[in-house]
Amino acid sequence: MGDKKAVIKNADMSDEMQQDAVDCAMQAMEKYNIEKDIAAYVKKEFDKKYNPTWHCIVGRNFGSYVTHETNGWCFELV
Repeated sequence: MGDKKAVIKNADMSDEMQQDAVDCAMQAMEKYNIEKDIAAYVKKEFDKKYNPTWHCIVGRNFGSYVTHETNGWCFELV
């Protein structure tokens, strides 16, 4: 993993799900270098484990405006 570290900045999900998000993001970054592939990996893993539909955005510069169901939001920085 090197010096990469994931930090949850804002979340509306259980501590367990937050830890899964951190772990999944770290695994994705170890496996892939392309942001689209990292996002796809995280989305698919969360869809499998927590049922669809999840969305994942990866990148340095982006804007977003999203709605979410209760207990289904996480903003993470790596």
